[in-house]
Amino acid sequence: MYVPPHFDESRPEVLHDIIAKHSLGILFTHGESGLDANHLPFELNPKEGAQGVLHSHVARNNPVWQDIASGDEVLVVFRAADAYISPQWFPSKHEFHKQVPSWNYIVVHAYGRATIRDDERYVRGMVARLTRTHEASQPVPWKMTDGPKDYIDMMLKAIVGIEIEVTRWVGKAKLSQNKEVRDIQSAGEALKAKDEHLIGDAMVAAAAVKAGQ
Repeated sequence: MYVPPHFDESRPEVLHDIIAKHSLGILFTHGESGLDANHLPFELNPKEGAQGVLHSHVARNNPVWQDIASGDEVLVVFRAADAYISPQWFPSKHEFHKQVPSWNYIVVHAYGRATIRDDERYVRGMVARLTRTHEASQPVPWKMTDGPKDYIDMMLKAIVGIEIEVTRWVGKAKLSQNKEVRDIQSAGEALKAKDEHLIGDAMVAAAAVKAGQ
């Protein structure tokens, strides 16, 4: 991914927070069958390994876990948000007429080595943690013991774990930081008015940072 210096986001705590809030990642692999992409929920443990470990699972019927081997390099992409940016939102456009449309976004790329975890203990623990995390906001959180034991056991046997030890992080927050402060601020407010708050708020914050430099 091309990352100009003004769009670089390399702070580990920010990258980890993006994954925690937007944990559906795209797993890219290049196995025996060629390039493949799978959309999977991930759990990041930042304290494992040198740069963290991602945990996920796939359906046993999904050929990806047999198409790659433990130790293969993979890429996981997490997208926080994106938004179209109209040049009409930049005050400088109305003065100088030198702006063009663009697209802003916040993404994290995690490169790593995959390990296939086809064992019941790993899968059960991972599913339990994912469930606790994503059910926490429910009025009555679902838990694995809500289902009959034989049914849950059968469902767990139908999935295979994938563990990815992260070897390199690449983060990009394209928020018009290469524009004037007034342009960043104005476009961010325009997005917020359209209820596109994640990118809008991030742009307003970026304008404040640039103004204080």
